[in-house]
Amino acid sequence: MTAPTSLRHTLPSARSWQARLMPGTGGRDAAAVGRPRWWRSRVQDGAGLAAALVGRANRYPLAADAALALLLALGTLPDAVGRNGGGTALALHVALWLPVVFRRRAPLVVFGILAAIAFVQWLTGIELAADLALLIALYTVAAHRRRGRALLAASVLEIGVVLATLTWGHEDGPVRTFVQLSGVVVAALLLGTTVQSRQRGYAVLQERAERLERERDQQAAIAAAGERARIAREMHDIVAHSLSVMITLADGARMTDRAEDARAAMAQVSRTGRDALADTRRVLGVLRDDESAATRQPAPTIATLDTLLDTVRSTGLTVDMTVHGRRFDVTPTAQTALYRIVQEALTNTVKHAGASRAEVGLEYDDPALRVRITDDGPDTGHRGRGTGHGILGIGERAALFGGSAQAGPGPGGGWQVTATLARTHGPAA
Repeated sequence: MTAPTSLRHTLPSARSWQARLMPGTGGRDAAAVGRPRWWRSRVQDGAGLAAALVGRANRYPLAADAALALLLALGTLPDAVGRNGGGTALALHVALWLPVVFRRRAPLVVFGILAAIAFVQWLTGIELAADLALLIALYTVAAHRRRGRALLAASVLEIGVVLATLTWGHEDGPVRTFVQLSGVVVAALLLGTTVQSRQRGYAVLQERAERLERERDQQAAIAAAGERARIAREMHDIVAHSLSVMITLADGARMTDRAEDARAAMAQVSRTGRDALADTRRVLGVLRDDESAATRQPAPTIATLDTLLDTVRSTGLTVDMTVHGRRFDVTPTAQTALYRIVQEALTNTVKHAGASRAEVGLEYDDPALRVRITDDGPDTGHRGRGTGHGILGIGERAALFGGSAQAGPGPGGGWQVTATLARTHGPAA
């Protein structure tokens, strides 16, 4: 719509207003001189205030809708008072705005009530600006209900547009009136459906974010549990083996009459204790963020089995090792698992006295790797229960690589532990 000719001539031009607000610009484009700082701060404050108002309206929908209805009712009140209907027009005005207070609680019910009131208004022949409430109700239905119901509500409102055009459309022309009123109906419908689509998109994104957060927490819990189990196995192997060796050496040093043998045994105790301390620091080093990689000891491998066997031999137990099959590359983690299995089996041999000889047999059978630890000690009943952490740890280590482990009396007497690591391929350590 264009302004009346007399009104257009009384309005100052944009350049004159710019020259008044920004002296010295000569009416130039404001972008050429930049906007004043106070303008940017006002815009930022306004955006923050709008966001706060929207958040508060969503938090208290009934109060927000009541305030909206009251504000629009007051704004359109002069139109109702000036109508020839007098008290009837005022009553219809109030009746049209009152249901808007509950528009989000019962969108379809509110729209039906407003449509009925508007039909009574058409029958009385009173034209009111309060019919804007129908557009608000249509927007609410489109924003909060299924699309089919929104189209049905729009169709009902289009019937009202036809009736209003036939009754009051002669002044501006029926076609123009129908097009204008239909345009605002379609605009309200499209705005509501757009808001609903955006809200659904936000809901999907929020649900996805919550699901990903739950999955992340579950993965973190699983990883933490696995790491705790790994550290527990490592600590058990280190502490049990080292303490068993140290106790055996200390007992030997206490019972011997030769000072040189006692000093040699205690020296071995000292070395074993230092090695155990270094292994403990390596295992627990992953729990410290300030632990540098240079200070951590490398994980034990197949190549360090000789050092382990030397430590066990220092207790007086004779240990032999044989290797069968063609060697192939084994992953570092598989080598560490094999080392710990041998360590735990020999620790049990040392702890359960009576054995004088043990043998470690390593067999390469691509892609599997098998190890068999046997000794000539008697089965006292303590080693076959399988309830200790050591036997359980051997089985867990083998299972991590798709294998299995067995422990029990050997075919020729004594005790035997057998473990198979089925998946061991990878670059050598």
